[in-house]
Amino acid sequence: CDGSSVVFDSVESSGINAEYGGLVVAALIIQSLYPAPQYTLFMSFCDFAAGLSVGICGLASGFAIGIVGDAGVRSTAQQPKLFVGMILILIFAEVLGLYGLIVGIILHIRITTKASS
Repeated sequence: CDGSSVVFDSVESSGINAEYGGLVVAALIIQSLYPAPQYTLFMSFCDFAAGLSVGICGLASGFAIGIVGDAGVRSTAQQPKLFVGMILILIFAEVLGLYGLIVGIILHIRITTKASS
């Protein structure tokens, strides 16, 4: 096992966070846009908070994946037994982006339930 698979996994994880997190919440927000009188200030701030949570969590996840990937390549080159533990830490870093996606979806569900009532 060489370090190239670690680097590829780091790049792939960051891309998945950006695609699934940002695009899913952006598609949800675009679907729920209403004309000006129906789109209240509460709805706009919830959409803003949903996008902000996904963006900040994705940014933090990307930084964590980069740091862990760099350290993982260096440590795996010196001690190959550390590969599995390092992949687990990469998974923990990637989950940060998933948490932002979950918060964004919860905020969007709050908008849709508030708009329907």
